Amino acid sequence: MASSKRKSSDSKTTPQERVVYREFGNTDNSAAVERSIAELPPAQQNVRVQASRKGRKGKTVTVISGFQLKPETLEVLLKQLKTQCGAGGTIKDNNIEIQGDLTQKIVQILTQLGYKAKISGG
Repeated sequence: MASSKRKSSDSKTTPQERVVYREFGNTDNSAAVERSIAELPPAQQNVRVQASRKGRKGKTVTVISGFQLKPETLEVLLKQLKTQCGAGGTIKDNNIEIQGDLTQKIVQILTQLGYKAKISGG
């Protein structure tokens, strides 16, 4: 018995590009997967500001939540807050975290920018 090896009809495709099964046409649906975020004007957003130490080894962080902004706009706002507060910060889960207990200062800055900001927590 002679054994025969099966050859691919197109030897130029890489294993990552090879399609095993496709039920319906084109599989490029990246536009449909992306979420559209409705960006509200600052006057219509209720923003909460609170100081938190939970899970941060005793370090205090000011967490600002409740934004309904696109990621690009949120990054611009983060940079503005960091420069005015003179502290570091980051964006996590659509919340802004600024290092240190700066709740009063951040509420003041956000109200000047037109946001409805309130201090939450105790």
